[in-house]
Amino acid sequence: MSARIAPLSQARKLVALFSIAASLLVALSIFSAPLRAQTSAHSPGWVVISVDDYRALRHKAFPADRDPEPPPVDATLTRVDYDLRINGDLAAGRASLTVDVLKDGWVRVPIPAGLLVREARLDGKLVSLVPSAPGKGTGQLSALLSHTGRGVLQLDIALPVASSAGQESITLPSAPSGITRAIVLLPRQGVDIQLNGGFLADQSESGQDSKWTAYGRGNEPLTFTWHRKTEDHHVSLPLRMRVSLRQLIGLGEDSSTISAEVDVEVTQGAAPEVRIHVPAGVTINQVQGATVADWDMKAGDLAVTFLEPVEQSARFVVNGELHTPRDGPMDIPLLRLNDLERETGGVAVEVLGAGEIKEFKPEGLESADATDLGETIASRQSPSLAAYRFRSGDAKTVRSLSVNVARYTPQAVLMANIEEARYDVLIAHDGKTLVQARYAVRNNQRNFLKINLPQGATLWSASLSGKPVRPGQATDGSILLPLEKSRAGDDAPEFAVEIIYLSRGTPWTDKGQMKLLLPALDIPVSRTGLVAHYPPLFRVTPQPGAFTVDTYADPFSAALNPQPAPAVVANTSPGPPPPQPYLTDGKDLSANGRSFTQLVQLAPGVASLVDDYRAKSDSGKVRGILPIRVSFPTFGPSVYLVAELTGENQAASADLNYQRDKKAGGK
Repeated sequence: MSARIAPLSQARKLVALFSIAASLLVALSIFSAPLRAQTSAHSPGWVVISVDDYRALRHKAFPADRDPEPPPVDATLTRVDYDLRINGDLAAGRASLTVDVLKDGWVRVPIPAGLLVREARLDGKLVSLVPSAPGKGTGQLSALLSHTGRGVLQLDIALPVASSAGQESITLPSAPSGITRAIVLLPRQGVDIQLNGGFLADQSESGQDSKWTAYGRGNEPLTFTWHRKTEDHHVSLPLRMRVSLRQLIGLGEDSSTISAEVDVEVTQGAAPEVRIHVPAGVTINQVQGATVADWDMKAGDLAVTFLEPVEQSARFVVNGELHTPRDGPMDIPLLRLNDLERETGGVAVEVLGAGEIKEFKPEGLESADATDLGETIASRQSPSLAAYRFRSGDAKTVRSLSVNVARYTPQAVLMANIEEARYDVLIAHDGKTLVQARYAVRNNQRNFLKINLPQGATLWSASLSGKPVRPGQATDGSILLPLEKSRAGDDAPEFAVEIIYLSRGTPWTDKGQMKLLLPALDIPVSRTGLVAHYPPLFRVTPQPGAFTVDTYADPFSAALNPQPAPAVVANTSPGPPPPQPYLTDGKDLSANGRSFTQLVQLAPGVASLVDDYRAKSDSGKVRGILPIRVSFPTFGPSVYLVAELTGENQAASADLNYQRDKKAGGK
């Protein structure tokens, strides 16, 4: 059996719930009587709560509906429409304000400031306009409304017409509305209108009235400015214009190019097109310009049509080509404009490729500088460029230009090259490597030789043509050595550049492989020779690669061949023989701790260098370490390797396999 409860009020629902709960308790008590006799007074399934707790639980189960939040604003001004008619010094009409009221009760709707309101109505009923509350504004009027929803507030308004310098204007105030539209009627025709703060959507004239429809932009005031339209007879007058024509002709070996810049300035009338006379043999490929609509070639004339008749100025560029002889005398074709009283500009001729202009024969032209003919011609870097300007006078003056072009066969010009590089390498079994690098250099234009030593290498000495030099250092850590420079056009002689550096590597074991890295130069090398001296207790076998094993040969470059020893002259004077210079065996190359006499014995050529250094140092002109040329020792067995054509900024390398030789006494 089930009970059905009809919809009741909240109180009646609560009574019904209590009745159902009571019926259930009675039913449970009837069926559980025998069981209660055997159990305790209260069953563990029962929970007893107070009425307050029950009400709290019910409130959580059935929460009451929240009250709606109040609107963020009381009312909004959605749209403003103006319908005005100008009559003398006053613009009168109606302003329709679309208002949305969101709050119950009385609300204020501000009226756009600056309007002279004569009457306000809402749904045909008068509406009160009151000024702003004290301290909240500057006396701006507001309409008092009490009904929620949308309504249209109609205002009868008037605006003053301002006059200044033959112009009249009215200004509609800004309003916090989404849309502002204004329709203005002026009982006059033949006026020009200008709008600020919006855009003009429509403009028409009917009868004796001029009507304008405009829309405002954002929160900006909308201003109408008009004045009497003045008749302009400029376009109807006969055409008069000035044209500047600047053309550049590039003489190539197979074909030549022509480019002309045309500036048109109309002083009277309007120019729908411009005609240019094109000499025979010239083919026009393209006419470019922002105002150019089309172009056409007819009977040797180029007709350039504009998008709109040009009343002030226009500019366009004409590009074409022509066939001219490769060299010898030739006539330069010149473009001319038709139907002109005066023509200004000029012409420039340049030779493309190896050649120059030997002779000029201008007529009706005056010699000029390239900078006088515009930026395009002035920016040309050709060494054989001749520029002429048109001689002032009648536009029908005869103009011609003949030139004589001489062509040359291009020749390769040597900038810098290393004819031969020789390396003497002394390898120790503890991984240290002492390298003497000598380069036979030819140079015409380079100031420095850039050398990138292997990583971790230390430069010991550097010399140029046998004289010690102090090297510089680049930003990337590479070494810069000064070079001798020959005069342009001369056959650059060879001179020697020498460096000695020490690098550290991995100690040798009984058997292994070693990669011998050489410096990277920023000048290409034609031929490289490498002599590697290694410890006598090892056998060395080069691996195939850039270097190949060859029979030893002296350097073929004269700059790297040692000079013959001077002849010894017998001492015939009485007395003891002069002291002989001390000859070092190369085992100790350090100059630290040696006296001046020992330095002279170690390197006889250092005496004059030390004297010069002392003299300059005493006068305060020189500071730093004295550059010294170190002798390179050679001992032990060696292998000779050669390589061809090493590119610039490439580091050559040789791979060597070594093995301890037990027959030579190695353990």
